[in-house]
Amino acid sequence: MSQPLPGPGSPNQPGGPAGRGLPTPPKGWPIGSYSTYAEAQRAVDYLSDQEFPVQNVTIVGVDLMQVERITGRLTWGRVLSAGAASGAWLGLFLGLLVGLFVGGGESLPATVIAGVIGGIVFGLISASVPYWASRGTRDFSSTMQLVAGRYDVLCDPQVAEQARDMLARLNIQ
Repeated sequence: MSQPLPGPGSPNQPGGPAGRGLPTPPKGWPIGSYSTYAEAQRAVDYLSDQEFPVQNVTIVGVDLMQVERITGRLTWGRVLSAGAASGAWLGLFLGLLVGLFVGGGESLPATVIAGVIGGIVFGLISASVPYWASRGTRDFSSTMQLVAGRYDVLCDPQVAEQARDMLARLNIQ
């Protein structure tokens, strides 16, 4: 898998000599516009397969939207069970660490059980306090995504015409 952000040596990129960590707008001529990221990625992959210098290509998400997808209703039962479960895992992990490195062979089961019980208590408290404090203003769980309305593929002007011609062959296939 490729890196989503270029490294500190890339010119005109975040962290590069021109940017030094500051956001910089993308540069280049448009060589394709796609409705999904998968299509834009397929186009760049095709260029790479054709041995085109893809370091001159940028995928730009345009018309960005923050999308929140609701995954379910939150109830006290769900909040407490999720808190207890995550606390139990944390307690198990800490109990094993303490039991293996501090305790010894005979006290390991007691240390692990104490860790799990302590983790469950901690998980219940850490999950219930924020839910109680919200007073019903957010009784649902969700996931967030940043989505673009379209994805433009830009290319360095010196090789943009060659890239456009190559992508025209991809659309024919």
